[in-house]
Amino acid sequence: QVQLVESGGGLVQPGGSLRLSCAARGSSLSYYAIGWFRQAPGKEREGVSCISSDGITNYADSVKGRFTISRSSVKNTVYLQMNSLKPEDTAVYYCASSWYCSLSGAPYDYWGQGTQVTVSS
Repeated sequence: QVQLVESGGGLVQPGGSLRLSCAARGSSLSYYAIGWFRQAPGKEREGVSCISSDGITNYADSVKGRFTISRSSVKNTVYLQMNSLKPEDTAVYYCASSWYCSLSGAPYDYWGQGTQVTVSS
C-alpha cells in the first residue's frame, strides 16, 4: 500500500507561484507513475499533470507552460511547480499513484488527502 501526503497549498495572488509536494510514506515512489489532479467546488475532477517512473511527463492544456512536474528519488517526493497562477486554478489538489502516466483518474490506486490552492487578490 502506498500512503501519499500532499503539502504546499495556500493562498496566493494571481500571477504568483506555489510548489506542491507529494511525499510517500512506507513505500518507494520510484516504481510508480504519479499524477496530480484537482477538483474545484461544483466541478468534476481534472487531471493536471503526471510523471512516469522514468520521468516522462504529461500536462493538461490548461496548465502547459505554467506548471512543471518533477520527482526526487532521494526525497521520495514528486513536486508540482505552479507559476503564473490564475483564479481558475483554485481547487483542491490531489496526488495519486499508478503503474503508468495518465490524466484520467481511472488507473490510479492510491490517493492523498488533498491540499487547498486558492488564487485570489
